Amino acid sequence: MNTDYTYQDELLKKTGVRRLTPAETKIFEGTFSLLHCAVTGDDLYRGVFAVRMFPIRYPDQFISLRYTTADDKEKEIGIIENLSEFDLQSQALIRESLVKHYYEQIICGIRGIEYKYGLLFFKVIMAADKTERDFMMQWSTNSAEEYGEHGKVLIDVHENRYILPDVNQLSTSERREFTSYIYW
Repeated sequence: MNTDYTYQDELLKKTGVRRLTPAETKIFEGTFSLLHCAVTGDDLYRGVFAVRMFPIRYPDQFISLRYTTADDKEKEIGIIENLSEFDLQSQALIRESLVKHYYEQIICGIRGIEYKYGLLFFKVIMAADKTERDFMMQWSTNSAEEYGEHGKVLIDVHENRYILPDVNQLSTSERREFTSYIYW
């Protein structure tokens, strides 16, 4: 007997959660460029979308694949524990779905940070187009969260998310300025 199947079956019975593995899950682009998912021994799901269960701490792990039923209810197909286990094409399709769901801006440099009135005023360089952008966030532990091993997510006063993937990749002066304000 296949122990993975027994584990999968037991997990589904106990928690209602199905673990999606590359061996039993095919992810592909279907009609109208919609994401589709076929699970061995189950249905073909059309119009699938991906949602991160732990978007800040584990952005490429614990990804829920979901679809909307005919009566407009959201249902979960299952959980991808680690996206890197899937082939590159499937990873790209899932990431494309995630980009549509999450609006995040990636920071690659810091031009300056100023503290006034309990707020931090940032002047940063955006990774996508190397342009400067200004934003402000409350100087609070609730406004900066861990992102992976060495990164931070900064949440501005309008609830926008700015991601600094790796603080160690900043220049020495940028890192020193950043950590003088965001040290937690």
